[in-house]
This record gives sequence, C-alpha cells and structure tokens, in this order.
Amino acid sequence: MPALIDLLLEGRRVAAHGGWPRVRVEPAIWRFAAEQLGTGHWTLLGLWGEAGERLAVHLALLDETQPGAAVVSLDCPDGRFPSVGQYHAPALRLERALHELTGLEPEGLPDRRPWLDHGRWDRRFPLGAPGPAREEAPYAFLQAEGEQLHQIAVGPVHAGIIEPGQFRFTAAGETVVRLEERLGYVHRGVESLMAGTDLARAAQLAGRVSGDSTVACALAFAQAAEAALGLEVPPRARRLRVLMAELERLANHLGDIGAVCNDAAFALLHSHCGVLRERVLRAADGAFGHRLLRDRIVPGGVAADLGADGRAALAALVAEVRRRFPRLVTLFDETPSLRDRTVGTGIVAPALARRFGAGGFVGRASGRGFDARRLPGQTLYEGLAFEVPVLETGDVDARVWIRIREVEQSLALIEQILAALPDGPLAARIEPAGEAREGVSLVEGFRGDLLAWLRLDAEGRVVRCHLRDPSWFQWPLLEAAIEGNIVADFPLCNKSFNCSYAGHDL
Repeated sequence: MPALIDLLLEGRRVAAHGGWPRVRVEPAIWRFAAEQLGTGHWTLLGLWGEAGERLAVHLALLDETQPGAAVVSLDCPDGRFPSVGQYHAPALRLERALHELTGLEPEGLPDRRPWLDHGRWDRRFPLGAPGPAREEAPYAFLQAEGEQLHQIAVGPVHAGIIEPGQFRFTAAGETVVRLEERLGYVHRGVESLMAGTDLARAAQLAGRVSGDSTVACALAFAQAAEAALGLEVPPRARRLRVLMAELERLANHLGDIGAVCNDAAFALLHSHCGVLRERVLRAADGAFGHRLLRDRIVPGGVAADLGADGRAALAALVAEVRRRFPRLVTLFDETPSLRDRTVGTGIVAPALARRFGAGGFVGRASGRGFDARRLPGQTLYEGLAFEVPVLETGDVDARVWIRIREVEQSLALIEQILAALPDGPLAARIEPAGEAREGVSLVEGFRGDLLAWLRLDAEGRVVRCHLRDPSWFQWPLLEAAIEGNIVADFPLCNKSFNCSYAGHDL
C-alpha cells in the first residue's frame, strides 16, 4: 500500500503553505491519488477549486495508516481536470458543486446534474468567470425499476421549523427502495462573501456557516489562518477554545439524544434532555457572554475570558449533568418500546462508513474511530485525557450511544480544564506576513471533522477560503441507511444523523 508521503515526493512543495504540506502535481499523479481514494487506501477530506487569477483544483487527503494529511493541487489552465468522482463516489457531490461555483470542468464526472445551482442565481460560476444565469429546470431524480413502486416527495419546505431540503422516496408499500436527496436550498455564497475581506470579517462569516457549529467553524478558520501566518496561540486561549468546543458538543449531543427519542414517540426523554441542553446554553452565556459562543473564537486566540463567576457556573453545570444524565441513560436503555424503534434501524455498514470517511458519531457508530482531535500535529488537546468511543452496529441505537459516551467525555474534559486553567494573554498579535500565505486546518466538531483552507494576500486579506462541513460525507450515507426500512422510520434515521443543511450548502 503506497504511503501519502510517496505522493508528496512526486510533487512540487508549496513553501508558503502552513498546517500540512501542499504539493502541485501533474495530471497523472492527480489520477493516481483519485485511484488510491477509490481503492480505500486514503480518505477524502475535501475537494475544491479556484478560478480567478489561477485555475486550479485542490484535493485534501488523509492517510490513516501513517497517519498524515496533505493537500494535492493540480493546475488546469484549460479549465479542465480529471474527475475524482469517476473513481471515488464520495467526491461526486463535491465536484458537482465545484463546477457550479467555479466553472471548472471535471472530465469523466459520472453525474452531471446540477447540485447547488437550482437556476435561481443571477449568474453562473460566481467564484469564477461569471456567465449568464442557468435556466431553472425540473431536477432529474434517479429512477428505481420494479413492480408496484410508488414515489413520495418530501420538502423542500417541511412541517417543522427546520432548514429546507428535498427528499424523494421510492417505496414498495411501506418499505423504502431508494431515497435521493436534493440540497442546495440554503446556499448563501459564503465563500464569495469572504473573498477580499479582512480576517476579522471572514472569521465572523465562518462562525455563521452552520449555527449549531459556530465554535467548530470559527475554530477551523482561525487555525487555518494561524497556520498560514505562523501564529502561536497563547496557552490560556488554547484551553478556553477547548472549553468552548466541548460546551458546543455537550449542548448538541444532549439536544440530539432527546430529539431522537422524541421521533420514536418518547417525549419524556426529549423534555429532560431539552432542560439539560438549556442549562448548557445558559452556562455558556454566563461564562462567555453568548449562548452559542458565537464570535468568541477569533484568529490568534479568543475574544472572551473566563472569570470566577463563569468558572462557578460551569462547575455547577457539570455537577448537575453528572447527577441527572445517568438516570436518563438508564431510562433510554430500559424502555423496550424505545429500543424496539432504534435497535437495528438505519444501519450504515462499517465498510461504507470507511469509504465515505464518515466522521463523528456517524462514523464511530459504524466502527470508524477517526477523531481529528488526535491527528498528529494537533496541539489543542495536548495534556488532556479523553477516550473516543467506537461501536460496530451502525444503527440508530449505536449513534445515540456514541453521543451518550461523548457527553461523558466532554464533562471530563471540562473538569480537567477548570482544574488547571493556565494564566496568560487571550490572543496573539496578528501582523500581515508581507507576502501571500496559505493555511489548512482540520477540527473535530460535534458532527465530525471540519476542514478549512484559505489563502491570504500580502496585506492579510482573504483571497480564497474553503470550508467543508462533515455533512458532505454523511448526507449520502443517510440515503443508504434508510434503504430497506419503512418510510415511518425516516424521521428517526434522519435525526440520528442530524446533518447540517446550511453547513453543506454554504
């Protein structure tokens, strides 16, 4: 099995790139990398393009056997590049989006249907050379053949107060034969809005990509900027960043556990978990001045300190969750009607989770134990002890249990930080590098690993920034998980994934 380092030796190293190596390669090496993804030797972390002054595509790769990560780049002066999706299915949606944003053409792409551009934009290729708007046309959902099949269209507008997305079910009676998603309804042009802004403004935009992951998105952006500029974040700021990240993880996991139970018609657990989630949000507000911790992580460090009252609020929170949460876990485990709905429902096979590089509770429930917090070179969690829970069954039940165990780990991490929070400054001073610089970062959000890559000009303004939410590789697995289940179990499966619409659509 070839190592990623072998590929790096074949390319031209970009010296101004921080975080991981970036190399420029020839088309043959690009194809080789795509083939390695297709055979499962490496894992896809991201795929994006540039179509301004330079025409290029970039591939972020993970070698889990070494382990190590790198960015591989291919110049495409004619606007074309060999499709990765023809070798590796997880790249299909990324390439469809890349084409619509930049106009770069993936040659050999098996699926040419539009993805983000629904024909409602005022122009085509907003990140490249803009062209006339694409005409709106009916979306060609894939067909399933067989006797007595019927289709059920759901969305894009839903009954609840949730983001829009369209789901097309093909079913035989109550059994789902095929599910296909159509997303892109929440596209806001975040990457276009970032171009030309300063770091402070771009950091604010990053924190608004997906509201429930504002800490993770802001942290990924900040770490990419720090990697580009060679900044060292002060120790106190690093610990406060971890504290915020674990509070965000805690709040979301508590909310999701309750919501899954609610979709299985067990509202009692939903109510109790909702109370605990509210306690987390209030404690975060008391500690850092914002319930969701928005704009609290900035390039160079953090924008809010933790005082004595905040420490007391967080200590009281940990004590309350430790007292109340175990009884809720017991209730979940010992309610037969609830277990009947979750056990064996919505299974993601371990091989499929590995193929898609699924992170977070989706991947760990299906045997993939990758956690970006433990990637070599990640220093944020140095000196902190935590475990990464992994199960193999890959069903709704397993995804709930992974969340339960991660709640326990987050509580332990918060206790460790409160017991030994170093003194010192909250941020490093940021100075323009005087030359163009680039950086990349991978952080562990509550859904899984989140990628950020950016290029800065000599004055420190953002030339190009790309953010990749974990949902890009989890939405397709939801389609696989629901196959063979009944239509009525879709809300349960969907909530057990809890993919982001806004984080995906950007």
